Amino acid sequence: MKFAVLQFPASNCDQDAIHAIRVLGHQADYLWHKETSLGQADAVIVPGGFSYGDYLRCGAIARFSPVMQAVREFAAAGGLVIGICNGFQVLCEAGLLPGALVRNRSLQFRCEHVYLKALHHDTPFTSAIPAGQVLRIPVAHGEGCYFADQETLARLQANRQILWQYVNARGEVTDDANPNGAVENIAGICNEGRNVAGLMPHPERACESVLGSTDGRFIFQGMLQTLTQRTARPAA
Repeated sequence: MKFAVLQFPASNCDQDAIHAIRVLGHQADYLWHKETSLGQADAVIVPGGFSYGDYLRCGAIARFSPVMQAVREFAAAGGLVIGICNGFQVLCEAGLLPGALVRNRSLQFRCEHVYLKALHHDTPFTSAIPAGQVLRIPVAHGEGCYFADQETLARLQANRQILWQYVNARGEVTDDANPNGAVENIAGICNEGRNVAGLMPHPERACESVLGSTDGRFIFQGMLQTLTQRTARPAA
């Protein structure tokens, strides 16, 4: 499978994303922000970093990049898109995901491993995560506090769009386990179509044991399984 990894000025996790997909045995290529086509990409990763220096707001300028129109069209057609950290912020700013990411409650940059649990397993991003599995994945952000108004939160809950929550090592949702003050301990969500997702933790930095965790593989493996099924379906 072929992944397109977007590159904005000041992206700094694009290389990590490329490496992670290649470690999993698949193709990943950079796609510069001025491009207007995704080419033959099977899936899109909007990586972490500080797109356009995070001027104005995180992701606020990147949403206007030419490549984002191609991403919108790809997503509207059912293509798989995942935004990681700054990529999550970009997807929210672009209107592909609801809500916003604001300054951490502590007003500090948080760089550490956290624990996550998946709430729903019926998406390409969570389907490979074993039931009950607590994931250990790093975060690195200063504006990762997910916020949405009560109407939006109610809709997310009703549609089962909250995919990951911050938990402790026992899988319990606690305030101490929340690194940024996100409402409802939300670490990641998806769109109503369940083909676009965003999360603040970095699964691409948890795909090799030498990095301290391989739990990030579950997220990409779910995407790869979905893509494989889609490819096989016409032949069947």
